[in-house]
Amino acid sequence: MKNKSQEMELTEWVRLYTRELYVWAVQRVSDHQLAEDLVQDTFLAASENLGSFRGGSQPKTWLVGILKNKIADHYRKMLRSDIGRPLAGEDVSDYFVKNGHWTRGARPLAWPEEPAQLTDIPAFNHIFDACIEHLPAAMRACIRLKFLDEKKGEEICQELGISDTNYWQLIRRAKLQLRECLEKNWFRANK
Repeated sequence: MKNKSQEMELTEWVRLYTRELYVWAVQRVSDHQLAEDLVQDTFLAASENLGSFRGGSQPKTWLVGILKNKIADHYRKMLRSDIGRPLAGEDVSDYFVKNGHWTRGARPLAWPEEPAQLTDIPAFNHIFDACIEHLPAAMRACIRLKFLDEKKGEEICQELGISDTNYWQLIRRAKLQLRECLEKNWFRANK
């Protein structure tokens, strides 16, 4: 049961941290409405568990921890709903012949010497975000957790409830699809 002091404290946290939590969530889920829902769920969970907050960390750190769990729960739910649907990019024979060489027309286009410079171009970032959003949910979850949250493969497998083999297959397929999408929508379009 919350006392009046805890209620006032929570109200202050909502005022102080909502915007930061929202921005943080949008960066991880790329969906403004979903980010709003996740932040609301975070504060609801904080309200229900306020008695367990002992002040061992900053309130914002505690709230971010709750939000991370809400995002992981969201991705787990997405993965469960994707089970049974075939993954796009399942067949890599479009890219390679039996001896492992690239098939004609599948060879990667030349990328710039410094690919990191691409992220300085807003139009590229827009295309890249769109390519990520078009990945199947399982791939999108793995890519976001690995490269945006910078989590280790073992952590991602645990959070999403998938095997190590499944995780690496999802990452490999996602990279192939991202490469294809970027080549089609950025590199060939900007030749």
